[in-house]
Amino acid sequence: MDEFVSSSAAPEEHRHDQARERKAMLKQEYIFYIETNKIKPNPEQPRQEFDQEALEGLAVSIEEHGLLQPIVVYRVEKPTEAGQDVEYYLIAGERRLRAAQMVRLPHVPAIIKEKPSQQTSLELALVENIQRTNLNPIETARAYERLVKNFGLTQRAVAEKLGKSQESVSNTLRLLTLPEQIQEAISKGEISEGHARAMLALGMAERQIKLFEEILANHLSVREAEERVRQIKAQSLRSPKSLVGLNPHFRDLIERLEEVLGTKVTLSPKGEGGKLTIDFFSTEELDGILKKFVNREDI
Repeated sequence: MDEFVSSSAAPEEHRHDQARERKAMLKQEYIFYIETNKIKPNPEQPRQEFDQEALEGLAVSIEEHGLLQPIVVYRVEKPTEAGQDVEYYLIAGERRLRAAQMVRLPHVPAIIKEKPSQQTSLELALVENIQRTNLNPIETARAYERLVKNFGLTQRAVAEKLGKSQESVSNTLRLLTLPEQIQEAISKGEISEGHARAMLALGMAERQIKLFEEILANHLSVREAEERVRQIKAQSLRSPKSLVGLNPHFRDLIERLEEVLGTKVTLSPKGEGGKLTIDFFSTEELDGILKKFVNREDI
C-alpha cells in the first residue's frame, strides 16, 4: 500500500459559507510516495526533446534535496495471471520524473488524479511546458495543431485555454508551413523563431530554403534576415517577370499591406484594374485580417 501525507487544502474563504467549506474539503489532495519504475510517461506529452544539461542539473538538486514538488499522475489497474498490476501515467512533471530516474530515486511524491480525457491530458502537458517555456516553437505548433485537428478546437478556443492571444496561436501554427528541414533546424535551436517568421514572409519554399542556407552560412541575426527578406522581395518586384515591379507605388503598397496584415500579399494589375491576393491559413486568421482593415487609414 502506498504511503501518503496530506497536502494543504484549498484555502477557505468566507468560513461562514458552509457550501464553500465543503467544496474546499472536496478539493483536498494527498501526496503518495510511488515506486518510480511504475510511472510511465504522459502519452500526450508534446515535448520530444529534453535539454540533457538542464536535466542533469535538476538531478543533482534532487539527489541533494529530494523531489520537493510532487508530480501528478493517474492510476491504471491491469489484470495479470497473478491478479492485478498497477501502473501510473504522468499528467504533469516529466522533467522531474526523468531527473529522479537519473539518480535512481526509488520513490517519488505524487498526487493521484482521475484519468483525464486525451484532450485534457494534452492541454495540461501543454500548459505546464508553456508556463516553463520548455517547448521549442515546432513542438508548440504541433501540439496546437493536434488540439485543432484531433479535438476540433478553433484557434480562438486554443488561445483561450492556454492563455495566449489568437494571433500568437495563428502565427505559431504557420511555422508548420515551412519546409521540413527548416522546421527541424528550429527544433534543434539552429535558428530562432524570429528567423522563421522572417522566412515565412517569402511565401515560396524555394526562396525560404535559399535564405535558410544563407542564414546558416553567414550567421545572420534576425534583423539581418529580415533585411534580406526585404531585399529579396524588392528584387522580385523589380524583375521583368513581375508586372508590379515596374510601379513603385504598387511595390510600396504591397510592403505596407504585408507589414500591417502579417501575411503574404500578391498584387496583379490588369488594365485599369487587377487582382489583390491575401494569403491566410485559417478562418480565424482571415477574421483577424478583416478586422485590421476596419478603421485603418495608414494602409
